[in-house]
Amino acid sequence: MITHILKRDGRVVPFDPQKITFAVLRAAVAVGGRDRATAEEITKEVVDRLAAFHPSGDQHPTVEEVQDAVEKVLIERGHARTAKAYIVYRYEHALKRAGRESLTYSSDNIPYRKLWETLSWAVDHECHTLAGIRDYVEAGRFADLVDLSEAFYREEIEAARATLAERIEDVRVIIIAGPSSSGKTTTTLKIAESMPDRRLVPLNVDNYFFDLDSHPVDTRGDYDFETPQALDIELLNEHLRRLLAGDAVDVPSYNFRTGNREGVSATIQLGTNDVILIDSLHGFYGPMTESVPDERKFRLYIETLAQVKDEAGRFIRWTDVRMLRRMVRDMQFRNYNPEQTLRHWYLVRRAELRYIVSRLKNAEVIVNSFMPSELPLMKARLQRSFPQFVEHLVGDEEKRDALERARRIMELFAQVPAVGSEDAIPGDSLLREFIGGSVYDYH
Repeated sequence: MITHILKRDGRVVPFDPQKITFAVLRAAVAVGGRDRATAEEITKEVVDRLAAFHPSGDQHPTVEEVQDAVEKVLIERGHARTAKAYIVYRYEHALKRAGRESLTYSSDNIPYRKLWETLSWAVDHECHTLAGIRDYVEAGRFADLVDLSEAFYREEIEAARATLAERIEDVRVIIIAGPSSSGKTTTTLKIAESMPDRRLVPLNVDNYFFDLDSHPVDTRGDYDFETPQALDIELLNEHLRRLLAGDAVDVPSYNFRTGNREGVSATIQLGTNDVILIDSLHGFYGPMTESVPDERKFRLYIETLAQVKDEAGRFIRWTDVRMLRRMVRDMQFRNYNPEQTLRHWYLVRRAELRYIVSRLKNAEVIVNSFMPSELPLMKARLQRSFPQFVEHLVGDEEKRDALERARRIMELFAQVPAVGSEDAIPGDSLLREFIGGSVYDYH
């Protein structure tokens, strides 16, 4: 029998099953249900599960364990809409405890509203946990998960296109910004596809990196590609001015294998109604596009806003998802081994916090690029490497951050199956930007 529970502040208090019934019934009412008998049945099953997990009675279940059990029972018994309302209610209270604004009712806190949209979608499609993703794979339904993920991303693109359409007569430069490996390049191309009545001209800012011998180096001797000072901002602004004036511009070509600008990647010129598309980590960094008046810019932000919990009830980290993407991409296209990506990721995070998060309020649209289907693929590509990474990093105080990330990824990989075949991934998928085989030309 469960007699007590452990509160978040460490207090042990009497266990009252009626509180579970009340919480379930409240969630059911939020979606149009009022069956107290069903809520009591859910409560009984939750209590039975907790008792089975704590058979001796010498350890008390935590509040989080109780709530996790409620979510699981609701979903397993087919009460998906009630489960969704319960999860949102639980998330709302987590925000309140952290002193943060409600994501459901906030009209100006865009990131939290996007989190709510993602959480709602994930619950509806039973992929808001790593266990749910595992169930898709083990049931032979990975292709279904791929289809759902791709459809969600297409909806994000369509919503962005609709917002852009309202301002398109004034806009000459569309800036797609976001942290490393969030999918900016593919999103840029898809925005271009979605506006057939305009010629949207991509300008790949990666081609404006300085040569490696004049590149910023941090205090550890690492080349820092993540700072805006790694870009020839003066040349970029000169080209933007000339393009908007109707001149032809020779865009440089940066070779990541040699670390040098080599020749010309393309010669571009704008027509009267053409719009420049820029995808860049630092797209919202003011000096980067200071030659363009603000009223001529449209700013879109992209991030992997995953709302997926692990078996401990913790949300997986967006930065970890993007690091896996970048490991695979760097290994294939940039002659960079994944351990180097892991060791240098602190530079990525430092730049994101300094140059992106602080400017997020400038975004007019936010696109979520996370796909639940990507985690099994990344495991297949990288799972064998991480034990070696941990072995190499143990004892290196300079790389404690990298060690923590490596261990966290190993825990994530332990909870999802690997999918080695990538045949189910469409050729125009955002994931092809990282795993290869895309119909798009990224060079």
